[in-house]
Amino acid sequence: MQRKLKILYISSEVAPFVKSGSLADVVGALPKFLKDMGHDIRLFIPKYGTIIDRKYTIREVIRLKQIKVPLYNKTVIADVKSAFLPSTKVQIYFVENKDYFDRTELYVDPKTNKEWEDNAERFVFFSRSIFAILKKLHWQPDIIHCNDWQTALIPFFLKNIYHKDTFFNKIRTILSIHDLSSQGIYEKNIVTFIADPKAIFYPKSAIENQGKVNFLKAGIVYADLINTTSKSYAKEIRTSDESSFGLREVFRKRAKNLYGVVNGVDYSIWDPEVDTLIPHTYSRKDLSGKVKNKYHLAESLGLKVYEHKPVIGIISQVIDQNSFDMLMDIVKNLLKMDAQYIITGTGNEKFDNLFQSFVKRYPEKLAFRLKLDDQLTHLMIAGCDMFLIPCRFEPCISFHLYCLKYGTLPIVHATGAFVDTVKDYNPETKLGFGFVFKEYSPASLLYTINYAVKVYHDKEIWKKLVDRAMKLNFSWEAVAENYNKLYYKLVN
Repeated sequence: MQRKLKILYISSEVAPFVKSGSLADVVGALPKFLKDMGHDIRLFIPKYGTIIDRKYTIREVIRLKQIKVPLYNKTVIADVKSAFLPSTKVQIYFVENKDYFDRTELYVDPKTNKEWEDNAERFVFFSRSIFAILKKLHWQPDIIHCNDWQTALIPFFLKNIYHKDTFFNKIRTILSIHDLSSQGIYEKNIVTFIADPKAIFYPKSAIENQGKVNFLKAGIVYADLINTTSKSYAKEIRTSDESSFGLREVFRKRAKNLYGVVNGVDYSIWDPEVDTLIPHTYSRKDLSGKVKNKYHLAESLGLKVYEHKPVIGIISQVIDQNSFDMLMDIVKNLLKMDAQYIITGTGNEKFDNLFQSFVKRYPEKLAFRLKLDDQLTHLMIAGCDMFLIPCRFEPCISFHLYCLKYGTLPIVHATGAFVDTVKDYNPETKLGFGFVFKEYSPASLLYTINYAVKVYHDKEIWKKLVDRAMKLNFSWEAVAENYNKLYYKLVN
Protein backbone atom coordinates (compact mmCIF):
# COMPACT_ATOMS: atom_id res chain seq x y z
CA MET A 1 0.00 0.00 0.00
CA GLN A 2 1.37 3.40 -0.99
CA ARG A 3 2.03 5.84 1.84
CA LYS A 4 -0.08 8.97 2.08
CA LEU A 5 1.68 12.15 1.01
CA LYS A 6 2.18 15.59 2.46
CA ILE A 7 1.27 18.04 -0.31
CA LEU A 8 1.68 21.81 -0.21
CA TYR A 9 -0.63 23.43 -2.75
CA ILE A 10 0.26 27.03 -3.62
CA SER A 11 -1.75 29.51 -5.66
CA SER A 12 -2.32 33.23 -6.06
CA GLU A 13 -6.09 32.72 -5.68
CA VAL A 14 -8.61 30.18 -4.46
CA ALA A 15 -12.41 30.13 -4.46
CA PRO A 16 -14.40 31.13 -2.52
CA PHE A 17 -11.91 33.43 -0.77
CA VAL A 18 -10.67 35.33 -3.82
CA LYS A 19 -11.20 34.79 -7.53
CA SER A 20 -10.34 36.45 -10.82
CA GLY A 21 -10.70 33.41 -13.10
CA SER A 22 -10.96 29.64 -13.42
CA LEU A 23 -7.68 29.04 -11.55
CA ALA A 24 -9.49 29.86 -8.30
CA ASP A 25 -12.17 27.25 -9.02
CA VAL A 26 -9.56 24.56 -9.67
CA VAL A 27 -7.62 25.36 -6.51
CA GLY A 28 -10.81 25.53 -4.48
CA ALA A 29 -11.94 22.09 -5.67
CA LEU A 30 -9.03 19.70 -6.27
CA PRO A 31 -7.51 19.76 -2.73
CA LYS A 32 -10.84 18.62 -1.23
CA PHE A 33 -10.72 15.39 -3.19
CA LEU A 34 -7.02 14.84 -2.53
CA LYS A 35 -7.78 15.22 1.18
CA ASP A 36 -10.51 12.59 0.85
CA MET A 37 -7.85 10.23 -0.53
CA GLY A 38 -6.02 10.53 2.77
CA HIS A 39 -3.26 12.96 1.82
CA ASP A 40 -2.19 15.71 4.21
CA ILE A 41 -2.75 18.66 1.89
CA ARG A 42 -2.44 22.32 2.86
CA LEU A 43 -2.94 25.51 0.85
CA PHE A 44 -1.03 28.80 0.78
CA ILE A 45 -2.33 32.01 -0.81
CA PRO A 46 -1.65 35.73 -0.28
CA LYS A 47 -3.86 37.54 2.23
CA TYR A 48 -5.47 40.12 -0.05
CA GLY A 49 -7.34 43.07 1.39
CA THR A 50 -10.60 41.78 -0.10
CA ILE A 51 -10.53 38.59 2.02
CA ILE A 52 -12.68 39.20 5.09
CA ASP A 53 -11.47 37.45 8.24
CA ARG A 54 -14.85 37.30 9.99
CA LYS A 55 -16.67 35.88 6.97
CA TYR A 56 -14.37 32.86 6.72
CA THR A 57 -13.31 32.53 10.40
CA ILE A 58 -9.69 33.38 9.58
CA ARG A 59 -7.51 33.42 12.66
CA GLU A 60 -4.03 34.59 13.53
CA VAL A 61 -1.34 31.96 14.07
CA ILE A 62 0.79 33.24 16.94
CA ARG A 63 3.90 31.25 16.08
CA LEU A 64 3.71 32.47 12.48
CA LYS A 65 3.94 36.19 13.15
CA GLN A 66 6.77 38.53 12.15
CA ILE A 67 8.49 35.98 9.93
CA LYS A 68 11.55 37.37 8.19
CA VAL A 69 11.48 36.71 4.45
CA PRO A 70 14.78 37.29 2.64
CA LEU A 71 14.67 38.83 -0.80
CA TYR A 72 18.06 39.22 -2.45
CA ASN A 73 18.32 42.93 -1.72
CA LYS A 74 16.33 43.22 1.52
CA THR A 75 14.32 41.44 4.21
CA VAL A 76 10.52 41.72 4.35
CA ILE A 77 8.17 40.70 7.17
CA ALA A 78 5.29 38.25 6.72
CA ASP A 79 2.46 37.35 9.09
CA VAL A 80 0.38 34.23 8.58
CA LYS A 81 -3.29 33.56 9.29
CA SER A 82 -5.20 30.32 8.94
CA ALA A 83 -8.64 28.90 8.15
CA PHE A 84 -10.21 25.93 6.40
CA LEU A 85 -11.68 25.57 2.95
CA PRO A 86 -15.44 25.80 3.60
CA SER A 87 -17.06 22.46 4.48
CA THR A 88 -13.70 20.66 4.50
CA LYS A 89 -10.75 19.87 6.76
CA VAL A 90 -8.29 21.33 4.25
CA GLN A 91 -6.22 23.94 6.07
CA ILE A 92 -5.36 27.13 4.21
CA TYR A 93 -2.66 29.60 5.22
CA PHE A 94 -2.84 33.26 4.25
CA VAL A 95 0.48 35.07 3.80
CA GLU A 96 -0.01 38.65 4.93
CA ASN A 97 1.98 41.75 4.11
CA LYS A 98 -0.20 44.81 3.87
CA ASP A 99 2.22 46.74 1.64
CA TYR A 100 2.02 44.03 -1.00
CA PHE A 101 -1.47 42.59 -0.72
CA ASP A 102 -3.86 44.94 1.07
CA ARG A 103 -5.42 46.15 -2.18
CA THR A 104 -8.83 46.10 -3.84
CA GLU A 105 -7.65 44.17 -6.90
CA LEU A 106 -5.41 41.12 -7.23
CA TYR A 107 -3.15 41.89 -10.17
CA VAL A 108 -4.34 45.11 -11.82
CA ASP A 109 -4.39 48.69 -10.58
CA PRO A 110 -8.00 49.86 -11.14
CA LYS A 111 -6.82 53.44 -11.63
CA THR A 112 -4.58 52.62 -14.59
CA ASN A 113 -6.12 49.29 -15.69
CA LYS A 114 -2.55 47.99 -15.86
CA GLU A 115 -0.59 45.57 -13.71
CA TRP A 116 0.45 46.81 -10.30
CA GLU A 117 3.95 48.21 -10.78
CA ASP A 118 5.35 45.96 -8.06
CA ASN A 119 3.72 42.68 -9.16
CA ALA A 120 7.09 41.03 -9.71
CA GLU A 121 8.29 41.97 -6.23
CA ARG A 122 4.96 40.92 -4.67
CA PHE A 123 5.14 37.38 -6.00
CA VAL A 124 8.88 36.99 -5.42
CA PHE A 125 8.08 37.78 -1.79
CA PHE A 126 5.14 35.34 -1.73
CA SER A 127 7.26 32.55 -3.19
CA ARG A 128 10.21 33.12 -0.85
CA SER A 129 7.90 33.38 2.15
CA ILE A 130 6.85 29.75 1.69
CA PHE A 131 10.29 28.48 2.67
CA ALA A 132 10.52 30.62 5.80
CA ILE A 133 6.99 29.67 6.89
CA LEU A 134 7.51 25.92 6.38
CA LYS A 135 10.51 25.98 8.72
CA LYS A 136 8.48 27.81 11.36
CA LEU A 137 5.69 25.24 10.94
CA HIS A 138 8.16 22.35 11.17
CA TRP A 139 6.19 20.75 8.33
CA GLN A 140 8.09 19.11 5.49
CA PRO A 141 5.92 18.40 2.45
CA ASP A 142 6.77 15.62 0.04
CA ILE A 143 5.49 17.72 -2.86
CA ILE A 144 4.98 21.41 -3.52
CA HIS A 145 2.31 21.94 -6.17
CA CYS A 146 2.66 25.37 -7.82
CA ASN A 147 0.20 27.10 -10.13
CA ASP A 148 0.96 29.58 -12.94
CA TRP A 149 3.64 32.26 -13.07
CA GLN A 150 2.85 33.77 -9.67
CA THR A 151 4.33 30.71 -7.93
CA ALA A 152 6.65 29.45 -10.69
CA LEU A 153 9.80 30.72 -8.95
CA ILE A 154 9.39 28.21 -6.13
CA PRO A 155 11.04 25.33 -8.09
CA PHE A 156 13.77 27.80 -9.09
CA PHE A 157 14.42 28.77 -5.45
CA LEU A 158 14.32 25.16 -4.33
CA LYS A 159 16.99 24.06 -6.83
CA ASN A 160 19.22 27.13 -6.62
CA ILE A 161 19.00 28.47 -3.06
CA TYR A 162 17.65 25.71 -0.82
CA HIS A 163 19.14 22.64 -2.51
CA LYS A 164 21.75 22.13 0.24
CA ASP A 165 19.27 22.62 3.08
CA THR A 166 18.34 19.18 4.47
CA PHE A 167 14.89 20.49 5.40
CA PHE A 168 14.06 21.09 1.73
CA ASN A 169 16.32 18.96 -0.45
CA LYS A 170 13.97 15.96 -0.69
CA ILE A 171 10.92 18.00 -1.72
CA ARG A 172 9.64 17.49 -5.27
CA THR A 173 7.75 20.09 -7.28
CA ILE A 174 4.97 20.10 -9.86
CA LEU A 175 3.99 23.21 -11.82
CA SER A 176 0.46 23.39 -13.23
CA ILE A 177 0.02 25.82 -16.10
CA HIS A 178 -3.52 27.12 -16.46
CA ASP A 179 -2.90 30.34 -18.40
CA LEU A 180 0.14 30.25 -20.67
CA SER A 181 -0.56 33.71 -22.08
CA SER A 182 0.45 35.21 -18.70
CA GLN A 183 4.07 34.33 -17.97
CA GLY A 184 5.27 36.94 -15.48
CA ILE A 185 7.52 38.82 -17.91
CA TYR A 186 9.45 41.79 -16.50
CA GLU A 187 12.43 44.01 -17.19
CA LYS A 188 15.76 42.62 -16.04
CA ASN A 189 16.12 45.09 -13.17
CA ILE A 190 13.67 43.05 -11.07
CA VAL A 191 16.32 40.30 -10.82
CA THR A 192 17.65 42.22 -7.81
CA PHE A 193 14.68 40.92 -5.80
CA ILE A 194 15.42 37.30 -6.76
CA ALA A 195 19.16 36.52 -6.57
CA ASP A 196 22.59 37.69 -7.68
CA PRO A 197 21.90 39.09 -11.19
CA LYS A 198 25.27 37.92 -12.54
CA ALA A 199 24.65 34.39 -11.35
CA ILE A 200 21.15 33.86 -12.77
CA PHE A 201 20.46 36.36 -15.56
CA TYR A 202 22.32 35.89 -18.83
CA PRO A 203 21.35 34.86 -22.38
CA LYS A 204 19.39 31.58 -22.41
CA SER A 205 19.53 31.17 -18.64
CA ALA A 206 16.53 29.56 -16.96
CA ILE A 207 15.03 32.88 -15.96
CA GLU A 208 15.88 34.85 -19.13
CA ASN A 209 13.75 34.98 -22.25
CA GLN A 210 14.32 37.50 -25.05
CA GLY A 211 16.23 39.84 -22.76
CA LYS A 212 13.61 39.89 -20.01
CA VAL A 213 12.90 38.01 -16.81
CA ASN A 214 10.32 35.26 -17.30
CA PHE A 215 8.95 33.71 -14.11
CA LEU A 216 7.06 30.92 -15.86
CA LYS A 217 10.06 29.83 -17.90
CA ALA A 218 12.10 29.46 -14.71
CA GLY A 219 9.38 27.22 -13.29
CA ILE A 220 9.19 25.09 -16.42
CA VAL A 221 12.95 24.59 -16.41
CA TYR A 222 13.25 23.68 -12.72
CA ALA A 223 9.98 21.95 -11.77
CA ASP A 224 10.33 18.19 -11.48
CA LEU A 225 7.09 17.77 -13.39
CA ILE A 226 4.93 20.13 -15.45
CA ASN A 227 1.30 19.66 -16.32
CA THR A 228 -1.30 21.60 -18.21
CA THR A 229 -5.00 21.29 -18.84
CA SER A 230 -5.19 18.46 -21.41
CA LYS A 231 -3.10 15.89 -23.24
CA SER A 232 -3.79 17.63 -26.55
CA TYR A 233 -2.64 20.96 -25.19
CA ALA A 234 0.52 19.40 -23.73
CA LYS A 235 1.32 18.26 -27.26
CA GLU A 236 0.41 21.61 -28.85
CA ILE A 237 2.72 23.67 -26.65
CA ARG A 238 5.79 21.61 -27.47
CA THR A 239 5.13 21.69 -31.23
CA SER A 240 3.62 25.13 -31.91
CA ASP A 241 5.15 28.57 -31.39
CA GLU A 242 1.69 30.15 -31.34
CA SER A 243 0.17 27.82 -28.76
CA SER A 244 3.26 27.98 -26.56
CA PHE A 245 3.46 31.79 -26.62
CA GLY A 246 7.14 31.61 -27.49
CA LEU A 247 8.17 28.81 -25.10
CA ARG A 248 7.97 25.86 -27.53
CA GLU A 249 11.66 25.01 -27.24
CA VAL A 250 11.52 25.12 -23.45
CA PHE A 251 8.57 22.72 -23.43
CA ARG A 252 10.22 20.49 -26.03
CA LYS A 253 13.24 20.02 -23.76
CA ARG A 254 10.96 19.05 -20.87
CA ALA A 255 8.69 16.80 -22.97
CA LYS A 256 9.39 13.69 -20.87
CA ASN A 257 8.17 15.51 -17.78
CA LEU A 258 5.19 17.28 -19.38
CA TYR A 259 1.67 15.92 -18.79
CA GLY A 260 -1.91 16.96 -19.46
CA VAL A 261 -4.79 16.58 -17.00
CA VAL A 262 -8.23 17.91 -17.88
CA ASN A 263 -9.90 20.01 -15.18
CA GLY A 264 -12.95 18.67 -13.38
CA VAL A 265 -16.32 19.98 -12.32
CA ASP A 266 -17.60 20.35 -8.79
CA TYR A 267 -21.12 19.03 -9.27
CA SER A 268 -22.17 20.22 -5.83
CA ILE A 269 -22.00 23.69 -7.40
CA TRP A 270 -22.46 23.07 -11.12
CA ASP A 271 -25.57 20.92 -11.46
CA PRO A 272 -28.94 22.28 -12.64
CA GLU A 273 -30.76 19.99 -10.21
CA VAL A 274 -29.18 21.61 -7.13
CA ASP A 275 -27.94 25.00 -8.40
CA THR A 276 -28.99 27.68 -5.89
CA LEU A 277 -28.01 30.55 -8.23
CA ILE A 278 -30.61 29.86 -10.93
CA PRO A 279 -34.32 30.64 -10.50
CA HIS A 280 -35.53 27.29 -11.88
CA THR A 281 -33.79 23.97 -11.27
CA TYR A 282 -34.19 21.17 -13.79
CA SER A 283 -32.89 17.73 -14.74
CA ARG A 284 -32.11 15.60 -17.75
CA LYS A 285 -35.55 14.01 -17.49
CA ASP A 286 -37.43 17.28 -17.02
CA LEU A 287 -36.07 20.26 -18.97
CA SER A 288 -38.99 22.59 -18.31
CA GLY A 289 -36.90 24.60 -15.86
CA LYS A 290 -34.30 25.23 -18.57
CA VAL A 291 -36.93 26.90 -20.76
CA LYS A 292 -38.03 29.06 -17.82
CA ASN A 293 -34.42 30.08 -17.18
CA LYS A 294 -34.12 31.04 -20.84
CA TYR A 295 -36.99 33.50 -20.49
CA HIS A 296 -35.72 34.81 -17.16
CA LEU A 297 -32.25 35.42 -18.59
CA ALA A 298 -33.52 37.20 -21.67
CA GLU A 299 -35.93 39.40 -19.75
CA SER A 300 -33.24 40.40 -17.25
CA LEU A 301 -31.12 41.68 -20.15
CA GLY A 302 -33.93 43.34 -22.08
CA LEU A 303 -34.18 40.74 -24.83
CA LYS A 304 -37.52 39.36 -26.00
CA VAL A 305 -36.93 35.65 -26.37
CA TYR A 306 -38.66 33.19 -28.66
CA GLU A 307 -38.74 29.55 -27.63
CA HIS A 308 -38.27 28.29 -31.19
CA LYS A 309 -35.09 30.34 -31.64
CA PRO A 310 -31.84 29.24 -30.01
CA VAL A 311 -30.09 31.62 -27.64
CA ILE A 312 -26.32 31.47 -28.05
CA GLY A 313 -24.33 32.76 -25.09
CA ILE A 314 -20.81 34.07 -24.74
CA ILE A 315 -19.01 34.83 -21.47
CA SER A 316 -15.54 36.18 -21.96
CA GLN A 317 -13.04 38.93 -21.74
CA VAL A 318 -14.05 40.93 -24.78
CA ILE A 319 -10.60 41.07 -26.37
CA ASP A 320 -8.92 40.06 -29.62
CA GLN A 321 -7.23 37.01 -28.10
CA ASN A 322 -10.64 35.55 -27.29
CA SER A 323 -11.67 35.85 -30.96
CA PHE A 324 -13.75 39.00 -30.78
CA ASP A 325 -11.80 40.38 -33.72
CA MET A 326 -12.99 37.34 -35.71
CA LEU A 327 -16.53 37.68 -34.41
CA MET A 328 -16.66 41.26 -35.68
CA ASP A 329 -15.90 39.97 -39.18
CA ILE A 330 -19.03 37.83 -39.19
CA VAL A 331 -21.35 39.64 -36.78
CA LYS A 332 -23.68 40.89 -39.52
CA ASN A 333 -24.06 37.37 -40.88
CA LEU A 334 -24.70 36.01 -37.39
CA LEU A 335 -27.45 38.53 -36.82
CA LYS A 336 -29.19 37.38 -40.00
CA MET A 337 -29.50 33.83 -38.65
CA ASP A 338 -32.60 32.52 -36.96
CA ALA A 339 -30.97 32.83 -33.55
CA GLN A 340 -30.40 35.26 -30.68
CA TYR A 341 -27.18 36.13 -28.85
CA ILE A 342 -26.29 37.17 -25.32
CA ILE A 343 -22.74 38.39 -24.62
CA THR A 344 -21.49 39.18 -21.12
CA GLY A 345 -18.08 39.62 -19.60
CA THR A 346 -15.33 42.15 -19.17
CA GLY A 347 -13.72 44.07 -21.97
CA ASN A 348 -12.51 47.30 -23.44
CA GLU A 349 -14.01 50.46 -24.88
CA LYS A 350 -13.35 49.46 -28.49
CA PHE A 351 -15.57 46.38 -28.42
CA ASP A 352 -18.03 47.89 -25.95
CA ASN A 353 -18.91 50.68 -28.39
CA LEU A 354 -19.11 48.31 -31.35
CA PHE A 355 -21.45 45.84 -29.70
CA GLN A 356 -23.61 48.57 -28.19
CA SER A 357 -24.12 49.93 -31.69
CA PHE A 358 -25.27 46.49 -32.87
CA VAL A 359 -27.66 46.21 -29.92
CA LYS A 360 -29.32 49.45 -31.04
CA ARG A 361 -29.67 48.18 -34.60
CA TYR A 362 -30.73 44.63 -33.69
CA PRO A 363 -32.44 44.83 -30.27
CA GLU A 364 -34.47 41.70 -31.00
CA LYS A 365 -31.34 39.66 -31.78
CA LEU A 366 -28.61 40.76 -29.38
CA ALA A 367 -28.11 41.57 -25.70
CA PHE A 368 -24.71 42.80 -24.52
CA ARG A 369 -23.54 43.64 -21.02
CA LEU A 370 -20.06 44.16 -19.65
CA LYS A 371 -20.77 42.51 -16.36
CA LEU A 372 -19.59 39.28 -14.78
CA ASP A 373 -20.65 37.72 -11.50
CA ASP A 374 -21.41 34.22 -10.29
CA GLN A 375 -25.18 34.54 -10.45
CA LEU A 376 -25.24 35.82 -14.02
CA THR A 377 -22.69 33.19 -15.06
CA HIS A 378 -24.88 30.39 -13.71
CA LEU A 379 -27.99 31.87 -15.30
CA MET A 380 -26.25 32.23 -18.66
CA ILE A 381 -25.16 28.60 -18.66
CA ALA A 382 -28.60 27.41 -17.55
CA GLY A 383 -30.63 29.69 -19.81
CA CYS A 384 -28.78 29.51 -23.12
CA ASP A 385 -29.25 26.73 -25.66
CA MET A 386 -25.65 26.90 -26.88
CA PHE A 387 -22.43 28.43 -25.68
CA LEU A 388 -19.84 29.88 -28.01
CA ILE A 389 -16.22 29.59 -26.83
CA PRO A 390 -14.18 30.33 -29.97
CA CYS A 391 -10.78 30.89 -28.34
CA ARG A 392 -7.81 30.46 -30.64
CA PHE A 393 -5.70 28.82 -27.95
CA GLU A 394 -6.33 26.78 -24.83
CA PRO A 395 -8.46 29.14 -22.72
CA CYS A 396 -8.03 27.53 -19.28
CA ILE A 397 -11.72 27.65 -18.53
CA SER A 398 -14.26 24.99 -17.64
CA PHE A 399 -17.33 26.71 -19.06
CA HIS A 400 -17.74 24.05 -21.72
CA LEU A 401 -17.79 21.32 -19.06
CA TYR A 402 -20.36 23.22 -17.02
CA CYS A 403 -22.44 23.73 -20.17
CA LEU A 404 -22.57 20.00 -20.90
CA LYS A 405 -24.07 19.29 -17.48
CA TYR A 406 -26.70 21.98 -18.09
CA GLY A 407 -27.62 20.73 -21.57
CA THR A 408 -26.17 23.84 -23.17
CA LEU A 409 -24.22 22.58 -26.16
CA PRO A 410 -20.76 24.12 -26.70
CA ILE A 411 -19.42 25.55 -29.96
CA VAL A 412 -15.63 25.47 -29.71
CA HIS A 413 -12.38 25.66 -31.65
CA ALA A 414 -10.39 22.41 -31.95
CA THR A 415 -7.65 23.35 -29.51
CA GLY A 416 -6.40 22.25 -26.10
CA ALA A 417 -8.86 20.63 -23.71
CA PHE A 418 -11.71 21.10 -26.18
CA VAL A 419 -10.18 18.38 -28.37
CA ASP A 420 -10.21 15.96 -25.45
CA THR A 421 -13.64 16.79 -24.02
CA VAL A 422 -16.02 17.98 -26.76
CA LYS A 423 -17.05 15.46 -29.41
CA ASP A 424 -18.24 17.07 -32.63
CA TYR A 425 -21.73 16.03 -33.70
CA ASN A 426 -21.55 13.75 -36.72
CA PRO A 427 -24.81 13.69 -38.73
CA GLU A 428 -23.91 10.36 -40.33
CA THR A 429 -23.12 8.38 -37.19
CA LYS A 430 -25.42 10.53 -35.02
CA LEU A 431 -22.63 10.61 -32.39
CA GLY A 432 -21.27 13.63 -30.57
CA PHE A 433 -22.65 16.34 -28.30
CA GLY A 434 -21.13 19.64 -29.42
CA PHE A 435 -19.92 21.61 -32.43
CA VAL A 436 -16.22 21.95 -33.23
CA PHE A 437 -14.60 24.09 -35.93
CA LYS A 438 -11.13 22.90 -36.89
CA GLU A 439 -9.90 25.79 -39.03
CA TYR A 440 -9.47 29.01 -37.10
CA SER A 441 -11.09 31.43 -39.53
CA PRO A 442 -14.22 33.60 -39.74
CA ALA A 443 -15.64 31.38 -42.48
CA SER A 444 -15.18 28.18 -40.47
CA LEU A 445 -16.66 29.75 -37.35
CA LEU A 446 -19.64 31.10 -39.28
CA TYR A 447 -20.27 27.73 -40.94
CA THR A 448 -20.20 25.89 -37.60
CA ILE A 449 -22.57 28.31 -35.86
CA ASN A 450 -24.94 28.18 -38.82
CA TYR A 451 -24.86 24.38 -38.77
CA ALA A 452 -25.51 24.27 -35.01
CA VAL A 453 -28.56 26.52 -35.46
CA LYS A 454 -29.90 24.18 -38.17
CA VAL A 455 -29.45 21.16 -35.92
CA TYR A 456 -31.27 22.98 -33.13
CA HIS A 457 -34.37 23.24 -35.31
CA ASP A 458 -34.51 19.44 -35.55
CA LYS A 459 -36.04 18.96 -32.12
CA GLU A 460 -35.72 15.18 -32.08
CA ILE A 461 -31.97 15.26 -32.75
CA TRP A 462 -31.40 18.21 -30.44
CA LYS A 463 -33.12 16.48 -27.55
CA LYS A 464 -30.82 13.46 -27.99
CA LEU A 465 -27.70 15.66 -28.05
CA VAL A 466 -28.77 17.48 -24.90
CA ASP A 467 -29.51 14.19 -23.15
CA ARG A 468 -26.14 12.79 -24.18
CA ALA A 469 -24.31 15.88 -22.95
CA MET A 470 -26.04 15.89 -19.57
CA LYS A 471 -25.08 12.24 -18.96
CA LEU A 472 -21.36 13.01 -19.15
CA ASN A 473 -19.27 12.99 -16.00
CA PHE A 474 -16.20 15.19 -15.51
CA SER A 475 -16.17 15.01 -11.73
CA TRP A 476 -13.15 15.98 -9.67
CA GLU A 477 -12.93 12.46 -8.23
CA ALA A 478 -11.54 11.14 -11.53
CA VAL A 479 -9.30 14.18 -11.98
CA ALA A 480 -7.91 13.81 -8.45
CA GLU A 481 -6.97 10.22 -9.24
CA ASN A 482 -4.98 11.42 -12.27
CA TYR A 483 -3.11 13.91 -10.08
CA ASN A 484 -2.60 11.16 -7.52
CA LYS A 485 -0.74 9.15 -10.17
CA LEU A 486 1.45 12.15 -11.03
CA TYR A 487 2.33 12.69 -7.38
CA TYR A 488 3.50 9.11 -6.97
CA LYS A 489 5.58 9.42 -10.15
CA LEU A 490 7.40 12.25 -8.40
CA VAL A 491 8.06 10.59 -5.06
CA ASN A 492 8.92 7.19 -6.54
